[in-house]
Amino acid sequence: MKAIDTAPATVRTLHFEDDGATPNNRFPVLLYHVHIEPTQDVAGGFEALFAAHRWTPVWRAGIYDFHHFHPNAHEALGVVCGWAQVMLGGEAGQTLGVIPGDVLVLPAGTGHRCIESSDDFLVVGAYPQGQENYATQRPDAAQHQQALARIARVPGPEQDPVCGSHGALMKSWR
Repeated sequence: MKAIDTAPATVRTLHFEDDGATPNNRFPVLLYHVHIEPTQDVAGGFEALFAAHRWTPVWRAGIYDFHHFHPNAHEALGVVCGWAQVMLGGEAGQTLGVIPGDVLVLPAGTGHRCIESSDDFLVVGAYPQGQENYATQRPDAAQHQQALARIARVPGPEQDPVCGSHGALMKSWR
């Protein structure tokens, strides 16, 4: 039995506006929920799933507790265990609860931070192939135009990190 079953995956789309400091993106954030088998290697399952869809798993950890975004890369965050309250979209954004089986797919420039989490909260972070050397930037009105220029140059991923060529990203990020 595999650790992650994407067949029953549900997906939600969330839109965030540029607030003058956090650029966000015209493309929506995707929030998937997939079935995980907790007796299996869930982190390894997310890594295999992402890699199969041309997203490189780069790290296993939590999410920074300060507002930040990646101006040169899209990001997929697969929740392995624990829970967290994550704010998306910058200071005026939206707070979501995430649990094991949730996958956040953040287009370049999307603000995010962890507000609170359980002690065992663990995420696998992955980036489209060629975007593994991502930069982390804090919202800053003085550097906003430069961030927008970097975001505009980020190519779209070849596949959706959860559902490959048939995923929601392939329709909503075009």
